[in-house]
Amino acid sequence: MDVSSRLGRLRPKLAAAGCDGLLVTSLDNISYLTGFTGSAAMLLVTASSALFCSDGRYDEQSAAQLAAAGVEAERQIGRPPEQLQALGQAARGIGRLGVEAHAISWAEKRRLAEVLVENGADGEIVATDGLVEELRLVKDGGELDRIELAAEVADIALAQVKHRLGDGLTEAEFALELDFEMRRRGADDVSFETIVGSGPNGALPHHRPGGRRIEEGDVVVIDFGALVDGYHSDMTRTLTVGTPSLPEMVELIDAVLVAQRAGVRALRPGAKCADVDAACRESLRQAGYGELFVHGTGHGVGLQIHEAPSLAVGSADILEEGAVVTVEPGAYLPGVGGARIEDTLVVTASGARPLTKSTKDTSL
Repeated sequence: MDVSSRLGRLRPKLAAAGCDGLLVTSLDNISYLTGFTGSAAMLLVTASSALFCSDGRYDEQSAAQLAAAGVEAERQIGRPPEQLQALGQAARGIGRLGVEAHAISWAEKRRLAEVLVENGADGEIVATDGLVEELRLVKDGGELDRIELAAEVADIALAQVKHRLGDGLTEAEFALELDFEMRRRGADDVSFETIVGSGPNGALPHHRPGGRRIEEGDVVVIDFGALVDGYHSDMTRTLTVGTPSLPEMVELIDAVLVAQRAGVRALRPGAKCADVDAACRESLRQAGYGELFVHGTGHGVGLQIHEAPSLAVGSADILEEGAVVTVEPGAYLPGVGGARIEDTLVVTASGARPLTKSTKDTSL
């Protein structure tokens, strides 16, 4: 991945945002800008310098990771008060210091203001939104390789264990086997708590797998993903154990599949994310299931399992080539069951390419 160029791409955004420096406190954004993967850090970026702060646990790790990424930054390793003092001293001469509004608490902002005054820095603290996230919208080749590998791990894992749905496991037992198989196939972790909703539980979009035993005739919604080298995948498949006991579920699944295809066809550079959502929503409306689609069509995927852009009603986001998004329409009959079909895809010059490739055939 070309990590070393990212600070240079961020710096022109500072002036446009009306600030002379940016204090990055989101760990995902720090990882994106420096390659650091630890659990505690701050990063001060100015027009000509960068100061990385962390504690003693990450002295050797941060030195090695920043060097491997080719990132030039001064490092301050020490206890939190020492880190704050170094930030205060480095902030002298900064007229307007930007902070990430979503990644700093009110208490932290107040403490930062106190530290700046204590160290003779009298600049104004201003809120910013999405400066680093805008850079993260378009994935480079290394990022795409990692997301595609995470998708491949998930694809293989499902293929290896899906037959177990017919062996009388509980939802929780099947989720555990799927999670283990992703780990066995190379995942560092799962992307989120695996969703397994069988029978009437499939009507709950974010059902937590429990003790219900999966039975013959059940429709099962499985939403899961793998984490590989910091990057996520996300996929949902709706599978049937034998012939669905409720015939109306066959039509529901077919309608969701048609809607998902409509959403995928709408993906292209320059497309409005709200229009992709509308394509799925209109397809389900025409099939008579419009009111049963109760969530957004999709979201970005990368260092976070849910990141920009948002494919939903009212979204102002515009797709760019290189963006990685999900398309995941669903329809849910309360007390009866549900269906959702989801792929992770990368937007290409001519449309989109799926990164998750598991068959959408509902049979085991």
